[in-house]
Amino acid sequence: MPSLHKYLLKELFKLFFIIQSIILVLFVFIEYLSKMDRFLNSDITLVGALWYVILEIPFMFVQVAPASVLLANIFVFGLMNRNNELLALQSSGISTYLLIRPALFSGLVLAITMFLLGEILVPISMIKVHHIKNTVIQKNNNIAQTRKNIWIKSDKKLIHFNFYNRINKSVSGITIISMGEGFQPEYRLDAQTGHYKDGNWIFEKSIQQIYNHETQEYDVLQFDTKTVQVDIKPEDIGQLVKKSEAMGFFELKRYVEKVENEGYDATTYVVDLYGKMAFPFICFIMALTGAATGMRPFSRQSLPRAITIGIIISFMYWFVHGFFMSLGYGSSLPPILAAWLANLFFLCFGIIYLLTTE
Repeated sequence: MPSLHKYLLKELFKLFFIIQSIILVLFVFIEYLSKMDRFLNSDITLVGALWYVILEIPFMFVQVAPASVLLANIFVFGLMNRNNELLALQSSGISTYLLIRPALFSGLVLAITMFLLGEILVPISMIKVHHIKNTVIQKNNNIAQTRKNIWIKSDKKLIHFNFYNRINKSVSGITIISMGEGFQPEYRLDAQTGHYKDGNWIFEKSIQQIYNHETQEYDVLQFDTKTVQVDIKPEDIGQLVKKSEAMGFFELKRYVEKVENEGYDATTYVVDLYGKMAFPFICFIMALTGAATGMRPFSRQSLPRAITIGIIISFMYWFVHGFFMSLGYGSSLPPILAAWLANLFFLCFGIIYLLTTE
């Protein structure tokens, strides 16, 4: 039996990496050509553009790994089914549940690998991707970004945002410094929150310090609501903030704690935090579902049909997972449920699928 398990593991991992390689090569080819106009209109070289696309490979590897696990299991068990190898093994007293042990083990190994990649390699590569995109391709040279803060230069204004909520597109912890002649500050505006409406930013609970040239002192004014015209849109800020995929699990956890300690709503990041735990586990579920699909009678008759069903299952997972995550972002579901419900649903589906296969 160990020899059979070794054989199945070898075939599963071999097919997984073949499928992953095909998908990633197609991704690089399509991504490079589809963004060629943008590359040609920027200062980036064609070699630099290729490097920009290659840096996205670790992120894409993690994203498409569940689908590759599913297809690899369908291929291996589907071919064994078509060649009557499954029938021979079952006739010798080997149960279905014993046969899928290598599939489940491979799914568990790949789930751990996905988590480690998301913790170590993906954040590093995505930080470089965002840096190239912002500074070379989009030429946002008036931006200084740290892990926690963003400074933007717009005309004669220096603008600082402490936190950006990408769901309702609002900002918090705002500081605007307007510079006059001789780099002398004309006024400073501090506000708690702000939102964008009709081409202007509306700041709430703000304090403005205006420089008085006669007294050479600052006059302090307070506003419940103040409208300020700044040539920055929420979409511009959304492209600049450090996204969840550019942070590992523990870094994102620290960021969530910081945001919550400062009194801001960190719901979107909390959902992403639980998502970083839940998403790798889908490899285990897809291995179970793929093995059950390959063992089905229709896989013996038509392997392309089984592969098509596998692709449909993958798209169904992406749709359900995205739907529940959206509910979590909108606070309609608790973050932990939003991240794990899709996994629970497909785990139940895989178990029932396997039971009916037997």
